[in-house]
Amino acid sequence: VRRWFLKFGSPIARNLTASRPTPSDHWHLDEMVLVIRGKKHWLWRAVDNEGEVLDFLVQPRRNAKAAIKLIRKLLKKQRIIPTRIVTDKLRSYHVAFKEIGLTAEHIDIKRANNRAENSHQPIRRRERKMQRFKSPGSAQRFLNIQSAAYNHFYLQRHFLKRVTFKQFRDKATDVWNHASAAA
Repeated sequence: VRRWFLKFGSPIARNLTASRPTPSDHWHLDEMVLVIRGKKHWLWRAVDNEGEVLDFLVQPRRNAKAAIKLIRKLLKKQRIIPTRIVTDKLRSYHVAFKEIGLTAEHIDIKRANNRAENSHQPIRRRERKMQRFKSPGSAQRFLNIQSAAYNHFYLQRHFLKRVTFKQFRDKATDVWNHASAAA
């Protein structure tokens, strides 16, 4: 399974990401700690207001330099300028926004970032099952594939009728089959 994952995971993730619609322009940024070989690393994540994972970055530090790197990566990859960015009260975000020159509305009110905080849960579950990540590179590879699959199959079930949910799930399965066949 590991060899298959290493060989086919990245092409499948690329194919799935290419088939996704343009995300929302309201972004939520957050960081969470990962312990890799006994050392703390920080997983910086960005999700839009609908819960779709935009991008992530595994870094050994939690500073302005890492925040700048994440935001530059986001702007380059998404090709849209956000109108609103919600973060926690980490000062590194303020420094990063100032240095990059973002004019988006910045919200750092307590509990406003629950969308990003809740999006960490699937990663925590996988991390426990995998008995932690072995290296920053393996974490980055796994999260690349996991976020593409998560965006593709995660549907907010409580908003949909069963018939509509099944139609969306069938369409997602067809796109998955096409993406994995192309890899």
